[in-house]
Amino acid sequence: MYSINAHAKVNIFLKITGHKDGYHTLLSRFMRVEDLYDTITFEPCECESFTIEGCNDIPLESNTIYKAYKALNAHTGDLDILNFFYRHKVVVTKRIPSQAGLGGGSSDAAAFMRLVKKVCNLLISTEELAKISTTIGADLPFFIYNYPSANVSGFGEVVEPFTEEPLKLELYTPHIGCNTALVYKTFKENFLTNVRLSSIIGWDQLTSREILEKIHDPAILNDLYRAALMAYPELAKAAKKEWYFSGSGSTFFKIKN
Repeated sequence: MYSINAHAKVNIFLKITGHKDGYHTLLSRFMRVEDLYDTITFEPCECESFTIEGCNDIPLESNTIYKAYKALNAHTGDLDILNFFYRHKVVVTKRIPSQAGLGGGSSDAAAFMRLVKKVCNLLISTEELAKISTTIGADLPFFIYNYPSANVSGFGEVVEPFTEEPLKLELYTPHIGCNTALVYKTFKENFLTNVRLSSIIGWDQLTSREILEKIHDPAILNDLYRAALMAYPELAKAAKKEWYFSGSGSTFFKIKN
């Protein structure tokens, strides 16, 4: 049996920098959440086809782990991957809430790819693995590199480690699922023309603690916050004063006292 933890992340800040080829570009500080993670396990099983347990509410074709499996097969053509998953099933122990801005599905897929690389002895670099992962989702490269903290830019493919003391974070996730595509669509239709890059000069050089102690308005730190409130008005009632907003929602966070 083989196992790996897939950690959640928060966006300390998230600023949209433009829109190109149908996708938004961004600059964001991603921070790994050390005490919140899913667990991906490969357990012995005679399987007729690729088998995932623990994600029963997600159709196989939509599952990010299955997409990662297909992408690895397509890129490497390595029969060891196919043979391994005739003899093992994937078991996911979920702890990260879905549609919460914590990157759970992306983290699961990236952890799966990292574990497959190890158990199947794939001759592939981390950089190449990250490039493959961009075909699955924008957050995956951060989880492939597995840095505690990083500045992420472009479409999510540029991941630069940022050395800082990890923050102990308190999370609050209301029972509201935010669809990422809808939040970005709402942003594009209502807020994209207001993007001002000059307002974030130097942010990538500040520590996450400095940023959070300097700016207390979640709408300033996260460009998607107002779009999420517009798409999901019930979020406004769930919001707490002096809590920050992660990704496309719906999780709020703050530094633990």
